[in-house]
Amino acid sequence: MLDLEIIPERSLGCDAWEFVLGMHFSQSVAIIQSQVGTIRGVQVLYSDQNPLSVDLVINMPQDGVRLIFDPVAQRLKIIEIYNMKLVKLRYSGMCFNSAEITPSIEHVEHCFGATHPGLYDSQRHLFALNFRGLSFYFPVDSKFEPGYAHGLGSLQFPNGGSPVVSRTTIYYGSQHQVNSSSQPSSCVSSCVSAAPLPELPLSCYRHQLHLRRCHVLRDRHATTGLRLHMFTQGTSRSLEAVRMSVSRVVRFGDSCQWVSRALGAPQRLYYKADDKMRIHRAAARRRPPPASDYFFNYFTLGLDVLFDARTHQVKKFVLHTNYPGHYNFNTYHRCEFELQVQPDKCDPNSLVDRGGAVR
Repeated sequence: MLDLEIIPERSLGCDAWEFVLGMHFSQSVAIIQSQVGTIRGVQVLYSDQNPLSVDLVINMPQDGVRLIFDPVAQRLKIIEIYNMKLVKLRYSGMCFNSAEITPSIEHVEHCFGATHPGLYDSQRHLFALNFRGLSFYFPVDSKFEPGYAHGLGSLQFPNGGSPVVSRTTIYYGSQHQVNSSSQPSSCVSSCVSAAPLPELPLSCYRHQLHLRRCHVLRDRHATTGLRLHMFTQGTSRSLEAVRMSVSRVVRFGDSCQWVSRALGAPQRLYYKADDKMRIHRAAARRRPPPASDYFFNYFTLGLDVLFDARTHQVKKFVLHTNYPGHYNFNTYHRCEFELQVQPDKCDPNSLVDRGGAVR
């Protein structure tokens, strides 16, 4: 059983690792991979039909935890503990949920303090206690509905019983909303959770450049390069970690030295594969193999830069959207790029005749 600490509006984790709101999908996967002997049976859930409209989810059914990511930015926006019996939870060092401690309303109020009366969802028969960045959900039978007007503590349960937390969510801001009916943990076909998406936390920068947005530069006739708006970790005058914004332009024909100076050293250098059929050509066996074009791989920017082997100048940019289901999904962060296309001066109606044939 995982023993985890809750920090409202921030994270769920332990001394060795933590899932932090705002962190990228690939960083969460890296944590899970590092805990392969502890966290098992992990599922990645997404919609085949609407991958950019339905949340991207990492489900850990053996631990009762679900990580919900924004489908476009692919960063963590909600942490949900949906099976309280599978995990041990603490707050400020105080345990409020374990095999020995039932997370009743009394334990929640003891750990987190008194709060204003919660909200009741009559459709799901759930009572929610909302703190900033944290919500607890208590199942309440419909027969107790008339008495909830004065808060969850005012309800009278038989045999001195008390409602018990069935689900806990951590999010950024004051509260979030789930726009779906009650769904099983493996179903994301219609589940969309609305919550503010925080900035990438400083603890996740790791001294790398991260992309805010990318503008594709064009003149009247062709694409000329990229303008990259990035951010990274810097230090203030008091030597505290701060967020720094950086803007750079790279163009076709730039040297590899210029690109390295603008974007930093690549995270990987990759040479294009040689022609595997050369071995069957007699003339090719008598000549030394030609030099190969090579890529600078910038995974946190979602960018590859291809250089010509002879001139060592940029000849291609590859922008990765990190589309769920793609063969290299989770290799790159998502590259948010903008491409402005000027409308053609000609009348678009002139391209099609009345019969529908292209002229």
